[in-house]
Amino acid sequence: MRLDPKHDIYPPHRMAHLPRDHRGFLVPKFVWRKDDGTYDFRVVQPDWLMHCIRYKTCWLCGERLGRNLCFVIGPMCALNRASGEPPNHLECSRYAVRVCPFMIRPRMRRNEKGLDEIDGSVNPMGLNRNPGAAGIYVTGSYKWMSDVKVIRMGPPDRIEWWCEGRAATRAEVEHSIETGLPLLRAEEEGPAAVAELQRSYDAIKPFLPAS
Repeated sequence: MRLDPKHDIYPPHRMAHLPRDHRGFLVPKFVWRKDDGTYDFRVVQPDWLMHCIRYKTCWLCGERLGRNLCFVIGPMCALNRASGEPPNHLECSRYAVRVCPFMIRPRMRRNEKGLDEIDGSVNPMGLNRNPGAAGIYVTGSYKWMSDVKVIRMGPPDRIEWWCEGRAATRAEVEHSIETGLPLLRAEEEGPAAVAELQRSYDAIKPFLPAS
């Protein structure tokens, strides 16, 4: 069965058993189920983040992970090697970047109506923008930084770049990075912060799409 009734994109077998909302959209494991039985895709189920970290399970399907840990992130998170969400299976990640409305529609903005009354935003540490391009950051390790509640991803083995539900071009990823850099405000933190940001940018360049 499809996640999006408007597209012939089928979920991987690990996600096929998940429930669907009233529109026919597949509901990933992290999504909050409200008391009235409906789902809010912007909000994480209580304790789901720590469950995934503790038991090494996929953020999207809930099944056990293997060696390849795949984070669906924006380019700025790739630079910082930081994520607010635990990893997924590769096939679950590829499904997400092809069907998630926020990722396949670069001009779409987050609907934050009512979120100030709820504790549990899906991306508590992300920049308040749609990056336009998304990366599937594949690594073999990560560390949960409990003091700041952020995941520090290990060095990338590879990064797949996506935009509008398809493979992203180098120009699209570079544009996302260039428009996101000013939001990190490194210049306000001094020359050392600027130099560190440049090193991070240089380190990620070999993983950008070919020209």
